Amino acid sequence: MKPIYQEYFRNNLPHIWCAGCGNGIVMSAWARAMDELKLDKNNVIGVSGIGCSSRITGYLDLNTLHTAHGRALPFAQGAKMARPDMDVFVFSGDGDCAAIGGNHFIHACRRNMDMTLIVINNNIYGMTGGQFSPLTPFGKKATTAPYGSVDPSFNLCELAIGAGASFVARGDIYHAKQLTDLIVAGYKHKGFSVIEVIASCPISYGRRNKIPNPADMMQYVKDHTVAKAVAEKMTPEQLEDKYITGILHEAQGREYTEEYAKLCERVQGGDK
Repeated sequence: MKPIYQEYFRNNLPHIWCAGCGNGIVMSAWARAMDELKLDKNNVIGVSGIGCSSRITGYLDLNTLHTAHGRALPFAQGAKMARPDMDVFVFSGDGDCAAIGGNHFIHACRRNMDMTLIVINNNIYGMTGGQFSPLTPFGKKATTAPYGSVDPSFNLCELAIGAGASFVARGDIYHAKQLTDLIVAGYKHKGFSVIEVIASCPISYGRRNKIPNPADMMQYVKDHTVAKAVAEKMTPEQLEDKYITGILHEAQGREYTEEYAKLCERVQGGDK
């Protein structure tokens, strides 16, 4: 058997990400999930928008789309509508998904189309200038918040649940095996699966918030993530600055492409 990096990556490594960036861990977790699921890569579509995390599609040996800023989900939904038989994975960042792509995110959750969205949350716009994003924690610094952000941040997973996503989970780059398991579970779920990944950015985020060392950033991720089973025994005060990880929501719902196919069948049969 070929090593995973030969099986699923194009021959264009090493990558361009900064030392200590969490994107490579997410990409390798996805590749391990692919290997575990035994998916035919010729039947898989990878879609991304703009940003550091969105460069992932450039390394994957799949049918890939590197699209406009914030528009990964509309492109992905169009691909799934055209080829509902294919597996679709979307890679997005916290700024790409929750800011400029926020409206698309809400309606993708509402439609519940069968695809898996992996949102890499490094708390900042990493590639486009170090601006604060909707997921930057309160008080943390960025180029557009040099004295600390006063904006309250989204809880992306709660937003996804409220908007109608039928599978919502959160992982992190420190617990890489758990992240692979969550991607596998998200793929197996029929419907729109959202997986937020708490990641690191030593340059744009860590450097401005006095944790520029990649090892310290990894420790920061470890210290600020709590498994769901453990979190259930903690007080709200203990959970104040923590991210709860694991499968947070799973439900059955109508899948969009199937419902659309039923509609087309009724119309073609003369049922108005």
